Amino acid sequence: MIESTERLGERVGVSTACQALDVPRASLYRARRTIEKKPQSLSEPSTPSRTLSQAEKAEVRQILNSERFQDSAPREVYAALLDEGQYLCSWRTMYRILDENHEVRERRNQLRHPNYVKPELLATKPNELWSWDITKLLGPAKWTYYYLYVILDVYSRFVVGWMIAEGESASLAKELIAETCARQAIRPEQLTIHADRGSSMTSKPVAFLLADLGVTKTHSRPHVSNDNPYSESQFKTLKYRPDYPDRFGCQQDARSWAKDFFDWYDYEHHHIALGLLTPADVHYGRAQTVIQQRQLVLQAAYQKNPERFVKGLPKPLQLPDAVWINPPKTMAEIENGLA
Repeated sequence: MIESTERLGERVGVSTACQALDVPRASLYRARRTIEKKPQSLSEPSTPSRTLSQAEKAEVRQILNSERFQDSAPREVYAALLDEGQYLCSWRTMYRILDENHEVRERRNQLRHPNYVKPELLATKPNELWSWDITKLLGPAKWTYYYLYVILDVYSRFVVGWMIAEGESASLAKELIAETCARQAIRPEQLTIHADRGSSMTSKPVAFLLADLGVTKTHSRPHVSNDNPYSESQFKTLKYRPDYPDRFGCQQDARSWAKDFFDWYDYEHHHIALGLLTPADVHYGRAQTVIQQRQLVLQAAYQKNPERFVKGLPKPLQLPDAVWINPPKTMAEIENGLA
C-alpha cells in the first residue's frame, strides 16, 4: 500500500494520493524515514577511512613490544614518540591494538619459576639421612647475633655436629660437614643431607664437598618450612628451654650454654617421637636393650599388682621403624582426592 501511494503521489501529489487510497500521510512519512535509516548489509561492514591499516597496526605493535618500550605504558610511549617528532596514533588506539593481541599485561618475557618437587626422604637407621640448618642467637647488644649451625640425624634425632660462629659462611659450613662426616665414619653413597635454600646450604663449596664425599644433597622448596621439620623442631626445643637466656654476653657464653643443652638433648632428653628413648640410645644402637629392660620392669610391676593394669600386661613404647620427611600419599588418600 505504501509503495502504491508513493507511485500515485508522484503523478497527482502526496496529499491527493493519500486521500484517494485512504492512507494517513503520517504513515507514509514514517515509512520513508524507516527506509532512509535502513542499515547496510551485515555481510558488508563499512570501514571508517580513519582506521589504521594492518601494516600500520603491526608497526605500532612492534614498537610497543620493542626492548625500549616493553616496560612502558602506552601513554609513556605516546609522549616519548611525540617528543621525538613522531606520531603513530593516539595512546587509546595503542591500548586497543594491544587488546586485540591479548597483550594488555607485562609485555617483556617474564621469569618462569621452576616447579620444585616436594622432597620425600626416608630414614630407617642412623646416619642415613641428616638435616641441617642455621639459627640466630641474640648477642649482647641490639643487632648483634651469633650463628648456631646444627646437623641432626633425622632417624635418631641425635645432634651429630654443631658450631657457633659470628656469621653465616659457606666455608664454615663446609668445614663442619666435613668434620662431622669424618667423625661419624660416613661412607660414600651412605648418606643424604637435607637443608633449606639458605646461601650457605646452596653454596658451591658445600656442593663440591658433598660430591667429593659421595653424599646426596636435597633442599626444601622455597618458603616451605615443613620441608625441614626436624631441624625447625629442634631449634624450637632449644629456644624454649627454661634457662635459655634473652641474650648471650659473648660467643664463649653461647658455646658454653649450647654444649650443656646438646649434652642434655642427646643423652638425657626422652624424645616422645622415639618411644621416650634418648637420641643417643637410638643413634648408638642401644634402643632394643633399653626397651627390653623397660619390659622387665613393667612385667614385675604387673605381677605385683595386676589389678592396677585393667588392659593387661603393659608394654613400653616402641621405636618407629621409619622416619619420613614428607611421606608419600597412600593409595586411599589418592583415591579420595587428597593428593
